[in-house]
Parts: sequence; C-alpha cells; structure tokens
Amino acid sequence: MQLLLASLFACGCVSLVDAVPWPVAESYINPVVDCSQSTNPAACRHTRDTWKVDYGDAISGKSQGQRNVAFCLSTGCDKAIQPDKILGCAWQIVIAKSGQAEPDGTDALNLKRFCGPDYVAQADRRAAETQAGTMLMMIGK
Repeated sequence: MQLLLASLFACGCVSLVDAVPWPVAESYINPVVDCSQSTNPAACRHTRDTWKVDYGDAISGKSQGQRNVAFCLSTGCDKAIQPDKILGCAWQIVIAKSGQAEPDGTDALNLKRFCGPDYVAQADRRAAETQAGTMLMMIGK
C-alpha cells in the first residue's frame, strides 16, 4: 500500500496540495471572546477586521501576512484569534524556510521565541516542523 501511494505521489497523479485545502480564515477567530472583553478592544477589533486579508496574504506567500498570522496564532492578538502554539510555530518555520527576499529583523527572534523550548514542547516543535513542510508545499515554496 505504501509503495502504491508513493508511486501515485511520484508520478504527480495525486497531490497533497489538492487533498488538503486551507481552512477558512474565519475559523481562527476566537468565538468565545467579544473584543470588548479584551485588554485592548481597539487592537482586537483591528485584528479581526484585517485577519481575512492577512490570512489570504499568508497562504499566498506574502511575508508580512505570514508574520501577522504567525504572531496572532502564537499570542491570540488581544483575544481576537484562537491561539494555537503549534500552528503559530509552524508559520514561524514557514517564514524562516521560505527564503524571503526581505527578511525582517524579528523573524529569527520570533522563531526562537515561539518555537523554543520555553514556549512549545519538543514533540509540539516536531509537529510544527511537519506541518510547516506541508504548508510550504501548499504555498509553492
């Protein structure tokens, strides 16, 4: 069975990119918290207002959108987004491995912070690395 699947992937007959669509942007909005409950309601509302564009930019390979998505998934961005440390770390890895022409000075620091042992467990880091590999293929990098 594994040989058959490997053959299908090798010939291009089956693609993981086609099989696994990106989740919709709205699925990451924190449904439990109203922005008025945030310590910074204006920032929460701004994040929610710009999330769909940032997420669309991220999955299309635009570096600033990827930075914004990675940060919000890692931190929750004033409770606007449901935090997901593993996915946030995966986006940090995508940023590091995508070979962007305009690396930001904070990229390496954020990778160390949000994928480091003080933030995610080793098993979660491995899961993020696997997920980042899939995401890079989906983005086309």
